[in-house]
Amino acid sequence: MAGKEATRQRHLNQDTDGEESASVQAEAWKIRYETCWLHRHCSSLLHKDKQARKAGQLFSGLLALNVVFLGCAFISSMIFNRVAITLRDVRIFLSILKLLSVCWIIYYLLCTSRKPHAVLYRDSHAGPVWVQGSLVLFGACTILLHVFRIGYNISHIHCKSPLEILFPCIEIVFICIQTYLLWHHSKDCTQVQHNLTRCGLMLTMATDFLLWLLAVTNDSVHREIESALKGNESSSCTCPNTTACLVFQKGYVLLYPFNPEYCLIGSSMLYVMWKNVGRRIPPHHAIHAKPNFKLRGVIYGLVLGISTLFIGICIFMTYQIQATSSAPSEDTLVLYYSYYVALLPMMTVGAVAGTVIHGLEERELDTLKNPTRSLDVILLMGAALGQIGISYFSIVAIVATNPGDLLDRLSLTYAVSLIIQHITQNIFIIEGLHRQPLVEDPDASPAGPHTQHSGPSSEETAVSHTSQEPTPPPGNKETEAKEGEKREDCDPRRVYPLEIRQQLRRVSHAYSHTYGRLNWKRKALKEISIFLVLCNIILWIMPTFGMHPAFENGLEKSFYGYSTWFAIVNFGLPLGVFYRMHSVGGLLEVYVSS
Repeated sequence: MAGKEATRQRHLNQDTDGEESASVQAEAWKIRYETCWLHRHCSSLLHKDKQARKAGQLFSGLLALNVVFLGCAFISSMIFNRVAITLRDVRIFLSILKLLSVCWIIYYLLCTSRKPHAVLYRDSHAGPVWVQGSLVLFGACTILLHVFRIGYNISHIHCKSPLEILFPCIEIVFICIQTYLLWHHSKDCTQVQHNLTRCGLMLTMATDFLLWLLAVTNDSVHREIESALKGNESSSCTCPNTTACLVFQKGYVLLYPFNPEYCLIGSSMLYVMWKNVGRRIPPHHAIHAKPNFKLRGVIYGLVLGISTLFIGICIFMTYQIQATSSAPSEDTLVLYYSYYVALLPMMTVGAVAGTVIHGLEERELDTLKNPTRSLDVILLMGAALGQIGISYFSIVAIVATNPGDLLDRLSLTYAVSLIIQHITQNIFIIEGLHRQPLVEDPDASPAGPHTQHSGPSSEETAVSHTSQEPTPPPGNKETEAKEGEKREDCDPRRVYPLEIRQQLRRVSHAYSHTYGRLNWKRKALKEISIFLVLCNIILWIMPTFGMHPAFENGLEKSFYGYSTWFAIVNFGLPLGVFYRMHSVGGLLEVYVSS
C-alpha cells in the first residue's frame, strides 16, 4: 500500500513539474550509460560509467592483442618456414581482417555516427591538418603502389595465381574506406555503442599494424624483381612486354616505402579515436582559439633550412645515380656521412637552444588531459628507438674492431651524433607541446604591431571595470540616441582624471614592454622550429627513397653476420623514417604555438 502511494505521489510530482521533467529527460538522452555484466550492480551512475569505459577498453584491447599475436605468429612462421606457411596464407588471413574492418567501418558511417546524440563532442586536438594531409598523401601513394602491383601481376598472369590480383584490390578498398573514416571522423568522441565501436577500432588498428609488419618483413617481391632485373628469372615466368614490366617494377619499388608509413599513421589516428570513445569534453575546453601558420618574420631558419635541404638533395641524387649503375663508392659514403656529421650537431644546438628558451618563457603549462598529445609523446619516444638501436649496434661493432680508416671514424661520429640529436630534439618537441599556445589578438591596443597575449590586458580590464554601466532596454529611440551620444563621450581621455589616465598609460606601457621583451624568444623559437622542420624533411627523404648506407657499409655486416644485421636494420630503419615524419608534425605544432 505504501508502495502504491509513493508511486502515485511520484506521478503527481511529474505532472506538476512537466517542464522540469522534460528538460531532465532531454538531458538524459544526451548521455547514455552502457551496462554490462561487470558493473550492472553499481549504484552510482558516474562510477558505473567509469567502470563501463574501463571494461570496454579492457575487452577491446585484449581483442586487438590476440589478433596481433595471431598475425605475428603467421608472419613469423612464413619467415622461418616458407613451405608450411606461405605468403599466400598470410595474405588470406589479412584479407579476412581487412574485410571485417571494412564491414565495421561501413556500419559506423551509416548507423553509429548517425544515431541521435552519437557525437556530442569533438576533440579539437585529434587529427590535425598535417596528420590528415599525410594520411591522404601516403594513402594515395599506397593505392598507386597496389595499382603497379596489379599491373605487374597481370603481366605475369600465366605463372601467378588469380589471388595475387585479388589481394591488392581488397587492400585498395580497405585503404579508401579507412581514409574516408579518418578524414571525416578522426575527431569524434562517440557516445553510443561504446563497446562495438571500441572493438571495431581495435580490430582495424590491429589490421594496420599487421600490414605494417608484413611490409617491413616481406622482401619476396623485391627479391623477385631484383632477380628479374639480373636476368635470373625462369623462362616459364617471363614478362611478354618488357617495357611495361619495367615501369611496374620501378613504380612498385619507388612507392613501396609509403605503404608502411600509411599503416603507422592510420594506427595512431585509430588509437586516438579509441581513447575518445565515451569521452565528454567540458564546453570551456572544447572551444579555444587556434593559432594560424604564418612564415612572417622567419628568415634565418628558413634560409639555413632550405640550404640544408638543397645540399641533401644533391647528395641523395649522387648516391642514387651510383647505386643504379653499381654499388656506391667509398667517396659517396664518405660524402654522405660527412653531411650527417655536419648537420646533426647543428640540429642538436638548435634543439638545446630552443629548450633553454622554453625554460625562460613566461608561459603556462597545458595540463589538460589530451590523448593526442600523450600519443605524440609515446610515438616520438618509441620511434626514436629504431635509429638509436642501430646506432648502438654500430658503435659496439666499430669500437670492438678498432678500425682506422676515415669511413669508419665518420660512421662512429655519425652514430654518436644521431643518438644525441634524437634525445635533444625529443626534449625540445615535448616541452613545446606542453606549453599554452600564444594567439595574436586582432583587437590588441596600438602599443605594438606584434603584441600577443593569451588573455585581456590590464588596460582593457581597468577600462571594462570602470566603464560598466546598465544598458537600457531596446525600443525607445530617444533613450537609444542619448545613450549613443553618451557612449561617444566615454573616451578615457575626456572622462577620466589625469591621475587615472597616467596610471592606465603606465599599465599599458608595462604590458607592451613585457610582451615586446618576449618577442625575441618567440622569434627564436620559430626560427629554430622551421630549421628543424626542413632538416627532418631531408632526413626523411633520404632513407624513404632508398638511401641506406647501413646495408652498404661492410663493417657491421661482417661483425654481426648478414642475417642478424639485416634484421636489425630492417626493423630500425622504418621506425627511423616514421620518427622523422612524426617530428615534422610535432615541430610544426611547436612553431604554430610559439
